[in-house]
Amino acid sequence: MEYMKEMKDNEFDLAIVDPPYGIGESGKTNKTRCKFAISRDYGSKDWDSKSPDKEYFDELLRVSKHQVIFGANHFISKIPYNSSCWIVWDKDNGKTDFADCELAWTSFKTSVRKFKHKWQGMLQENMKNKEQRIHPTQKPVELYRWLLVNYAKKGDKILDTHLGSGSIAIACHDLKFDLTAFETDQEYYDMATKRIETYKKQLQLI
Repeated sequence: MEYMKEMKDNEFDLAIVDPPYGIGESGKTNKTRCKFAISRDYGSKDWDSKSPDKEYFDELLRVSKHQVIFGANHFISKIPYNSSCWIVWDKDNGKTDFADCELAWTSFKTSVRKFKHKWQGMLQENMKNKEQRIHPTQKPVELYRWLLVNYAKKGDKILDTHLGSGSIAIACHDLKFDLTAFETDQEYYDMATKRIETYKKQLQLI
């Protein structure tokens, strides 16, 4: 919020954000919810105890021309207008009590679109190139690649206010988008930075 208040109107072409949903998913119950296998225990941090207030969404819409906001079904009353284009991420969860899908509100005027990508604990869509899970609400890099290919244009400046695991940074690196991102949790910032740098080094070796 401190940095967004210093930004110009429409400084970014597209904001893709995954703020706290306010459902406590980072808490101790995460590791007990999968019937297929025990989910990883990410600790009892309480940053997901509440979603951002309306001021956050007002600022986000001010500094960016378009937005993709994950979890908006949990705080839709704080977003000032309806959308015809929601993104449905089908996680192909199987036998768990996690949500079958995640929803993202967008500012685009097109139709609802679905992205299908298995994301069930140890089981992932691309088992040959499994992603290391370092964050309780981590999203696959391929999801961000799909969003950028479908909703961003060459040369767009991208904003992410909640970097988390850094998946969006890897996707932006691959597709050569300019990304500005923030992460206030030092531990997650350090892990995400290490993950991004390791990925870049692996590309250089290849």
